[in-house]
Amino acid sequence: MVKRKTALKIRKTHRYLGLFLGVQFLFWTISGMYFSWTNIDDIHGDQFCNLDYVPKAFDDLISPSQINNPEGIGSIEIRDINNEPYYWINNQKLYSAKTGKAKKNITEEEALSVAKNYMKDGLKVANIEKITEVDDYHEYREKLLPAYVISYDTDEALNAYVSVTDGKFQTVRHRAWRWFDFLWMTHTMDYDTRDNFNTIVLRAFSLLGLITVLSGFLLWYTSSPTIRKLKKKIIKS
Repeated sequence: MVKRKTALKIRKTHRYLGLFLGVQFLFWTISGMYFSWTNIDDIHGDQFCNLDYVPKAFDDLISPSQINNPEGIGSIEIRDINNEPYYWINNQKLYSAKTGKAKKNITEEEALSVAKNYMKDGLKVANIEKITEVDDYHEYREKLLPAYVISYDTDEALNAYVSVTDGKFQTVRHRAWRWFDFLWMTHTMDYDTRDNFNTIVLRAFSLLGLITVLSGFLLWYTSSPTIRKLKKKIIKS
């Protein structure tokens, strides 16, 4: 039989662990429910994008070998920027695919034309601005900077991002995505980058959660009348 003093210690440990971990358990439950009940394509913003867009095919392009790039060409992609073809070379610089002339950055007008290709018709642009840096919590983190953020006049606070250097459509962000991002942060307990599952905080809370569950089983075992009666029968026999 477990002594009464020991049983009280187990009960007290279980109670305070439950109180300490309860808020995080609540966040895990709420975020898990949100993830399971939402369509990930909607979170990505597919409902705002022109999924039927096919990049324009160009002709009369110069050979990439004619471009005077000091570092040579290791990789190359083609960009449609305001109906003009450009080569994006070595993930560093744009060159006109018709003249070979280097292009430093794209303009606001060109960014709007790129966004128009990828976004659905009927969306009204409310504002456009250039951002050069973001913090770890920004919705555009870990993507190419500087970039133009194009805000649309919608109830979902919709933003589209086009990178200034290469003229590529990067991503869309909206209210549902921001809720997902916040709940994902609480789920992973990574309050910096959001995506690290190996944080010390998460490991500690997971371990404490296991201890809480085990202490609950132990508490049931030490206080269950059925277990006590069974032990008495075993002792008598």
